[in-house]
Amino acid sequence: MIRAVTFDLDDTLWPIEPVMLRCEAVLDAWLNEHCPEVAAAWPIGAMRELRERVFRENPQLAHDFTATRKLSLAIAFEPHGRGEEWVERAFEVFYAARNEVELYPDALDALRTLSARWPLASVSNGNADLHRIGLGEYFAATVTARTIGVAKPDPAIFRRAATYLDVPPQHIVHVGDDPELDVMGAKAAGMRAIWLNRHAMPWPLEAVTPDLTITTLAELEPALDRLQHGTAPR
Repeated sequence: MIRAVTFDLDDTLWPIEPVMLRCEAVLDAWLNEHCPEVAAAWPIGAMRELRERVFRENPQLAHDFTATRKLSLAIAFEPHGRGEEWVERAFEVFYAARNEVELYPDALDALRTLSARWPLASVSNGNADLHRIGLGEYFAATVTARTIGVAKPDPAIFRRAATYLDVPPQHIVHVGDDPELDVMGAKAAGMRAIWLNRHAMPWPLEAVTPDLTITTLAELEPALDRLQHGTAPR
């Protein structure tokens, strides 16, 4: 019996690469206007490399993209005598752009349909804000690596979603695009998992397989019904 559905966000409900490229461009334009010396020292490519270095050098923050982004900004601003206030201003510029996403064409209809049948929760390593995006009304719970302190595929983040939903993991189906982060993580937590394989890629893992594979979210409700009634191929 399916009693709830959880969703990954980035590259499941919207493509993340164009979002991040726009974020970088928006931040760079803001820096050029308000802090030209920082913009000159840290153009887009250099700022990206700085953020990646901060991520590598701070494994304790691997679950918290907001913290690593702010730390990168602090390093960029510090030699120019600009402190925490500037970090917060710059991050808000970046974060506003980060929440301006373009949904996949199949995403909104799927959320509307499924939220009328089951409680939904998001389970994400990213730092998107569903309310700022305009999708908050469809989700009964939101679980992020930043707030939980662990990232997918750690089963603890999936179990926290089950706790928030007040539904045992075995009655939850998780939907996501990443074989390891989504499918392996959800199944380790005792959930069933549907792999959203938009690009018809071969399944890459030997140790675990999804309960079902779909190529668009338009296929999701029928897939859930097959799982619900035990007619899905194994």
